[in-house]
Amino acid sequence: MWQSISKNAKIIYIALALLITVLVLSNLNDKTELIDQKRAMQFIESAKLEKVLVKRPYVYLYLEDATYKVPKEAMDLEKLFTQGLVEYHEDSSENMETLIFLLLLAMIIYIFYSIRTSRQVQEKMLLREQEENVQVGNEMQYIKAQHSLVNFADVAGVEGVKEELKEIIDFLKNPQKYREFDISLPKGVLLVGPPGVGKTLIAKAVAGEADVPFFYQSAASFVQIYVGMGAKRVSELFARAKETAPSIIFIDEIDAVGKSRGGQNNEEREATLNQLLTEMDGFEESSGVMVLAATNKIDVLDDALLRAGRFDRRVHIGLPDFEERTATIRLYLQSKRHNVDIEKISRLTIGFNSAALATLINEAALYALRLNKFKIEDEDVEAVREKVLLGKFKIQNFSEHERRIQALYQAAKAITASWLEVEFEKIGILSSHFVPHHNEILSKTVLENELKVLLAGRIATKNHYAELFSNAKDDIKTAKLLARQITEEFFMTEGYSSSPNHSDQILLDATDEVETLLSKLDAVLVIVKEYLLDNESITMEQTKVLINEVF
Repeated sequence: MWQSISKNAKIIYIALALLITVLVLSNLNDKTELIDQKRAMQFIESAKLEKVLVKRPYVYLYLEDATYKVPKEAMDLEKLFTQGLVEYHEDSSENMETLIFLLLLAMIIYIFYSIRTSRQVQEKMLLREQEENVQVGNEMQYIKAQHSLVNFADVAGVEGVKEELKEIIDFLKNPQKYREFDISLPKGVLLVGPPGVGKTLIAKAVAGEADVPFFYQSAASFVQIYVGMGAKRVSELFARAKETAPSIIFIDEIDAVGKSRGGQNNEEREATLNQLLTEMDGFEESSGVMVLAATNKIDVLDDALLRAGRFDRRVHIGLPDFEERTATIRLYLQSKRHNVDIEKISRLTIGFNSAALATLINEAALYALRLNKFKIEDEDVEAVREKVLLGKFKIQNFSEHERRIQALYQAAKAITASWLEVEFEKIGILSSHFVPHHNEILSKTVLENELKVLLAGRIATKNHYAELFSNAKDDIKTAKLLARQITEEFFMTEGYSSSPNHSDQILLDATDEVETLLSKLDAVLVIVKEYLLDNESITMEQTKVLINEVF
């Protein structure tokens, strides 16, 4: 049995035995009778004392026929010694016993610490080994389905998005209905929008409405240290989703793994992307697995992800306009005591995304609580508005003058697009949502009309204010790129060669035509601008109604 005990344990047992021996011997050797101070003074004054020995914590009194001890603290040794009543002797054996005791104690503490450190190292190594084993061959246990408790009632301000996703929900709830009619729904839906607009919340709401398992994965988690592990993780994710079908896979920030291939290649990322494409090709529309993904950088995604049969349906989620902010603020306030003018606060929060609105209401509640109020009021929201604006949320917030400039700019784009039949979903003060719907074969006229829409805002603000503004920069970049595509990529010129002068001429010609059009539609431009100032966004149908009222 002794042989089976570890070396460290043997040392501890020996040290403990020595320590106990020292303590026992010390006690056995000391059988001296303990007396009090009064009796000790009697012995000292009787002159029968032969020797006094100080051995902490006692003073030992040696008489002719006996030895006694008294607590050291009870005696005034300095006074006695200076009077010459006793002879002072210090026992050196005390120091030796103390030294042995301390050495043994230090030895035990050191060994215990060494064992503890060794165990911690072993546990870390074991944990790392387990993690590697999970990465290499047992990832399935980390891929767990969630059951979302969120539904559309918990998401406000995205009514258009809800309508687009209701069909997906119905398919997940009643797949047989679609199979009987041989209907194929898209395998993947891409949620596109800036940070903080609620893409993840919407995906959870879809899962909650459909009452199906929800697999959440961040695309960044696919890109592993070990080559090939990201692809394996994707494979395991789809395998688990198929096992629990009908189900939803949600891949957040898919641009982390889905960037266009080419340039500086990342072998592991490309292998992961290829596996994702293979998995989406490999399951049937009737498998009951729906893939949702979110990104705020659709322009960097690989074309293979966006082609038919993969993420071929895209849902654009923009910053909320006035009506959407009103609905969102009302939702966040419904469980709180308040006396807030919701419409007033909605107008003060142009540029706030859903996450910023949630933070604003929460900060206002905390502010009211610090003032010992019983409910949230307008001044509480206004007091923390700047804090949210200047905090971690970088929010585009216009002054009243800037709002009027931007409203005119976007009104010109909306009118031009509607007049030239360039389709758009919604154009607002904060975002244009100008998403041209291209066919495979494009005409020069269609492309030039899109170019005119991009130039319209800059032309309108320049004519009205006699000044150029920085808000046109993105549209002008896109317009210049489109002009180069017309001449250098599509060769839509009179001859078969092109030059930069051709692109410049297309831009100048488009500018002249837009100036003529806007001068003709000036009355409509004023009306649409005021509409945007009141409502912050306008659809193509609403724009046409306003045009028809004037003409």
